[in-house]
Amino acid sequence: MDISRIKSITRNYKKTLITIFIVLSFFLTVSFTQDYFEVSKNLEIFSSIFKELNSSYVDGIKPGQTIKTGIDAMLNSLDPYTVYYAENDIEDYRYLTTGEYGGIGTEVYDIDNKIIVKEPLEGFAAFKAGLRAGDQIVGVNDINVEGKQSDDIRTLLRGQGGTTVKLTLIKAGQNTKSEITFNREEIKPKVVPFYGIVPNSTVGYIKFTGFTTETCSNDVKKAYLSLKEQGCKSLVLDIRGNLGGFMREAINVVNFFIDKGHEVVFTKGKTQDWNKSYLSVNPPLDKEIPLVVLVDEMSASASEIVSGALQDLDRAVIVGKRTFGKGLVQETRSLAYNAKIKITVAKYYIPSGRCVQALDYSHRDDDGRVEKVPDSLIYAFKTKGGRIVYDGAGIMPDVITNNLNYTPLIIALNNQFTIFNYATKYYLSHKQISPASNFQLTDAEYDDFLNYLNEIKFEYKSKSELELEEIRRDATKENYYKDVKTEFENLVTKIKSSKKDDLIKQKADIKQALEEEIVSRYYFQSGRIEYTLKNDGDLTKAVELLKDENKFKQILTVINKPIKPFSINKKFQ
Repeated sequence: MDISRIKSITRNYKKTLITIFIVLSFFLTVSFTQDYFEVSKNLEIFSSIFKELNSSYVDGIKPGQTIKTGIDAMLNSLDPYTVYYAENDIEDYRYLTTGEYGGIGTEVYDIDNKIIVKEPLEGFAAFKAGLRAGDQIVGVNDINVEGKQSDDIRTLLRGQGGTTVKLTLIKAGQNTKSEITFNREEIKPKVVPFYGIVPNSTVGYIKFTGFTTETCSNDVKKAYLSLKEQGCKSLVLDIRGNLGGFMREAINVVNFFIDKGHEVVFTKGKTQDWNKSYLSVNPPLDKEIPLVVLVDEMSASASEIVSGALQDLDRAVIVGKRTFGKGLVQETRSLAYNAKIKITVAKYYIPSGRCVQALDYSHRDDDGRVEKVPDSLIYAFKTKGGRIVYDGAGIMPDVITNNLNYTPLIIALNNQFTIFNYATKYYLSHKQISPASNFQLTDAEYDDFLNYLNEIKFEYKSKSELELEEIRRDATKENYYKDVKTEFENLVTKIKSSKKDDLIKQKADIKQALEEEIVSRYYFQSGRIEYTLKNDGDLTKAVELLKDENKFKQILTVINKPIKPFSINKKFQ
């Protein structure tokens, strides 16, 4: 081929590249222009609507509240994790993102049209000032709050640490009002409220409630090192009910139990900035200790990174219930006037390559509802050792435990605050009780509870009664009820008569709920946890596994087959 021919081809090749570049630029410009036009057009429409409402709506509007409603509706169409925080919501934002807030350190209930202290956090302002569960708040800073709801006083109770708050109270068991003045504090609930050695074993136990501070992994580390000094030979990490928080802290916790240099999680987002891989960067605390992680339906986000990564790396046996299924990552950005917005910017993927996100918010049905990922779109992946795991629906435990069945009776006892109120009554008449792990109500004390229920005329509807009511409604609509009315009413009467025995039949479960609430009056949050451990089926299963070395190793090494109709991800075929 001669030189002139080569030059000609080169010139044509350059012209082709330039042409492609111009065409691509044109389409990108058109796309950007169209997007910009749509944004500009709709912002102008929104502004025009707001101006018309503000000037002409018959009853007038509250501009800030109306705009906030519009913003919230817009964000709700995306996902529940993309949230706008106005300036007066900053304390809520701080609590959600850091686990800290300025306030007095207690939650409150709405009971019988009264605002009742639920459970002061041990060691914080309200606790130190003498507030206890069952106390009624009737005034805040000389503002009468009788007849109001707990939501109405939240902003009154919260505020910058060091500022003064004056509460008017009616102490539990009293009728007269009293006043107490004290300073608000920076409230930082413990993320490790309890740890210890399981009785009659060498199994350590750590309760870990949230990844809400940038140093919370250090609390897990301290608890673990303390347990090792006490003779811990294996470990249960309990992250049930742990809703997550900082991703980096989740990576740190995983890193405690795996070698340096492993990929723990990677993220993929709309922008290249969020396509990142996160490795374990520190030497492990202990890469050999047998480890069980307890999870449930409320273990989410960072909790699923911990449980999922340890499962994918065959480092821990996961015990409990399928986790929540949140595989989305949020980033917070500052806005004008001290407002903020938390935006979903990426999805995260654990070492096997799977994403645990259970709901696809980008696709909704005709009614706007979000549905779970269908089985046809769930894929199988493989752990480091070749075990089959699945994406798209949270973390499925290696050992699945039974769900607790809360009967309508126990639900009613809790919803009507009878257990809470009786615990207050019990506390007022008993100066002390035995240690949390040993406390039990006597049969005579349980009979006293039954008498209390009679005094307050406690009533509830059983599952059978609720179903019969639905049948009666349907039968009435279809004109059948008059033909079976006598038989139906006889059945209802028999069920009501039999229902009287429910408080005896379900005595064991009711006693357990009562004992837990009573223990919390004397030993607070840590005591409540310590009490529940002796009746904790998930923990019992975990301890059994850790004591059976062969069974424990078998779970982590046996290669399971994929379950139909799930498909194997092509990456691992």
